[in-house]
Amino acid sequence: MKILIIGAGQVGYFLCERLSLEGHEVTLIDRDSDHLQRTQDRLNVMGIVGNGASAESLEQAGIKDTDIFIAVTDMDEVNILACLLAREYDVPTRVARVKSIEYSGGGAVLSKEKLGIDLLINPDDAVAEEISKIACRSGAFDVAEFVEGQIQFIGYRIGESSPLCDLTLKELGEIRGIYRFVVTAISRGDKTIIPRGDDTIQAGDRIFIFAHQRDMPAIQYMLKLEEEQVSKKPRIFILGGGHIGLRIAEMLEKRRFDVRLVDRNENRCHKLSAKLSRTMVIHADGTDIRTLIDEGVENADVFIAVTDNDETNILCSLLCKKHGARRALALVNNPELVNLAPTLGLDASVSPRLAAAGAILKYVRRGGVISLATVEGSNSEVLEIEVKQGSGIENKTLQDLHFPAGAIIGAIVRGTTYEIPSGESRLKGGDRVVIFALPGALAKVERFFE
Repeated sequence: MKILIIGAGQVGYFLCERLSLEGHEVTLIDRDSDHLQRTQDRLNVMGIVGNGASAESLEQAGIKDTDIFIAVTDMDEVNILACLLAREYDVPTRVARVKSIEYSGGGAVLSKEKLGIDLLINPDDAVAEEISKIACRSGAFDVAEFVEGQIQFIGYRIGESSPLCDLTLKELGEIRGIYRFVVTAISRGDKTIIPRGDDTIQAGDRIFIFAHQRDMPAIQYMLKLEEEQVSKKPRIFILGGGHIGLRIAEMLEKRRFDVRLVDRNENRCHKLSAKLSRTMVIHADGTDIRTLIDEGVENADVFIAVTDNDETNILCSLLCKKHGARRALALVNNPELVNLAPTLGLDASVSPRLAAAGAILKYVRRGGVISLATVEGSNSEVLEIEVKQGSGIENKTLQDLHFPAGAIIGAIVRGTTYEIPSGESRLKGGDRVVIFALPGALAKVERFFE
């Protein structure tokens, strides 16, 4: 497919990298010639210096033959205007990233339907939802939900005291008994592998599992994470009262959590108090540890830092964890810091660029991709795909289908039933299949289900 991307920032670069590796013909427009040159030096994309909201620049980039148009600059108005121009050129699929609630909120005057845009993605909303899910899942550093929340994709870090430490996958399969789950990947250092029976889980590994929602309590018990669930009403501190912090507080309020939102701006604190019904709003600096201890941070189940500064988020999270907070989550924009943060002792670091890019990538997939999540640090993906009626893969065992190497099916959902698959499992039309795939296998998986 021919894909035209406007904006060479973090999201734009990430999309260029992923889509060019999959063999798509990608063209990138940006005003900054230096950004474009760096992208062209590293990736197989064509760069054009220009204004993405200019018909002249768009025609130079081949807008008339474009299949998918993606506008992800830092300016909402440029993205929207660019998509409106793409509509005039009859581009089939148009996507825009917007940060303003005026465009993306539930009561937006200019909705995506009125603008003729297929997807309006707000990265702040996407990352707030992801952080909320991780905060609610004890011990996890990554959480994604599929099939309306039935299937959970969860990442856990393996410590030296973990009951899984030094077990092979074969041994794990023999002892897990009633625990219905599958280890789909092991991340060790910079390497991510899809494990086989003789692969061993080691201290320091990050493992990713698929399991059904109703099996999670038993799995938590097996992993000895139940002691982290210290109360029926967990106490959660949120540092940063911007849009992301407010959205997280609103989500956690609905779960009846004990939420405390900290912000250094007094006027902002007054506005937050008016918008939140159960959250305690605290006027303080994140590094003012004495005030935070007085407010109970040493007994916090989770500390979440979502200010506009990566270093502040990492430092304050580590500081509060040192003083008793059981888990620490941080919002991290810089791609280099995202990978570094876990080595410093953070339980999870979440990237807005991945949250936004994951939602956008779903729109450029072939076949019946229903939902998608990206895995930070490895460029791997988790895809939920519907099996087409009458396809050549129906009613054959998986072992006879020769599923692509570098990918693994973690769950098959059929109506109200689900299955953790084996080589004898069979696919039927209408099944919803959840798959973990390494970067090199993505295109093959898509073709497999076409």
